Amino acid sequence: MATPRRQCPLIRVLYDESRRDLRDPGRPRPVRVYLWEPDRPGAASAPPDGPVPLVVVSHGTGGSGGDMEWLAGPLRGAGFRVVALDHHGNSHVDGYEPEGFLHVWERPRDVSFVLDALARERPLGPVGAAGFSLGGYTAAALAGVRVDPGILWAVLTGGVPLPEIPEFPGVLEALRVKHPPDEASRRALDAAGADLSDPRVRAVFQVAPGVGGLVTPESLAAVRVPVDIRWGGADTVTPYEADTRPYLEHIPTASGRSAGPDVRHDDFFAPEPADPDVRFRVGGEAAAFFRRHLT
Repeated sequence: MATPRRQCPLIRVLYDESRRDLRDPGRPRPVRVYLWEPDRPGAASAPPDGPVPLVVVSHGTGGSGGDMEWLAGPLRGAGFRVVALDHHGNSHVDGYEPEGFLHVWERPRDVSFVLDALARERPLGPVGAAGFSLGGYTAAALAGVRVDPGILWAVLTGGVPLPEIPEFPGVLEALRVKHPPDEASRRALDAAGADLSDPRVRAVFQVAPGVGGLVTPESLAAVRVPVDIRWGGADTVTPYEADTRPYLEHIPTASGRSAGPDVRHDDFFAPEPADPDVRFRVGGEAAAFFRRHLT
């Protein structure tokens, strides 16, 4: 299968004054942005003289927005503007912090912050959200999916085992050093269960989504925007039963299918994947999905 032509994105670092840098609380939270303009302006059927539809892309645990070319390429080839971002503390570009891996509710806030910043520069067209792995949760949170703070507290205090995170061994212990599990930490988790939906997001595409076991069935059932999901049949990192099935079965607007019985989680980012075409095949399916729902 032919792969999309690579295009260098415009890279910027924005600063969210409402939140703090995880390493230096005296500084605002940085959000690195990768922006691609469409390869074929107008291909996504933007209104005459109107803004081009935009898809925002969220990376997986420990990744980077700059790694998401496999998804950005097909999207911009279909005529969309694409913006990906680095989630502070969870990106290999600026380093890892335990909150970046475990305070997952900060991710959708990153996306809304970026959309606000872009909207101040020029009008936004219809907006979609796509994400891989933990980014799949991020995209769903923008449609109203909420984390259960009680389950998350049980994970952070050891009542529920935390799956191994290869990118950050000992992440739970590191978080406890910075944020001891006391009443103040418990109250801070209330933010995890907040409504982080963004009304600008009209459609969601998830790839091998994570955090399916931490979200509430009630919030899944309340999603009203179209959702499409792809997963790998051999994925042991975000396995179907634990992570994908809750989204697929409880979101009333959700549909999806396996990307292949032998597709693994790392086939979407490994330098030498077992199925070298799957990421671009799924990227093409994402582009077709957003063409149906954003144009």
